[in-house]
Amino acid sequence: MDLEAQIQLLINNAPDDGVTPHLVTAIAPLLVAIAQKLRHPQYYILQDSEGSWVLTTLSHRASPGIEKRVVYAFPNIQDISLILDAGLDPHMTPVITPVTHILFQLVALEPVDSIVFLETPGKTTHTYEVRRDDFQKRMHKQLKKLRSPKPIPPNIA
Repeated sequence: MDLEAQIQLLINNAPDDGVTPHLVTAIAPLLVAIAQKLRHPQYYILQDSEGSWVLTTLSHRASPGIEKRVVYAFPNIQDISLILDAGLDPHMTPVITPVTHILFQLVALEPVDSIVFLETPGKTTHTYEVRRDDFQKRMHKQLKKLRSPKPIPPNIA
């Protein structure tokens, strides 16, 4: 599924709350811009028995007190075992998810610091990290740009 179709699916499946479809439309250029930097149109996300994404807490090697919580996005189902022992847990389910949908979830995933996309099947060395803080800053900038009134041309009269 191409990125435009993914965005349209997000809009079509958004709650009819008068806000979410407009939000998706407004940040669609940001979602597409980030998705275009990634190698795959969809990734596997590991979910627990309640359907929540599985978080992994990473500790800084030099400063063990510094931690961040990440969600891994895998290019294929076999790569899950490269990082997580999920295959040993029958309550964990890999779910294939369009890349723009993964990125859109960063809007609401409070406890998540980053999504780490594994880019090369079979390897953990090539990853692309999308930090939630960075994503939210870019999203707010995009929304502000859409809300700000257009400057009045000096030669309007």
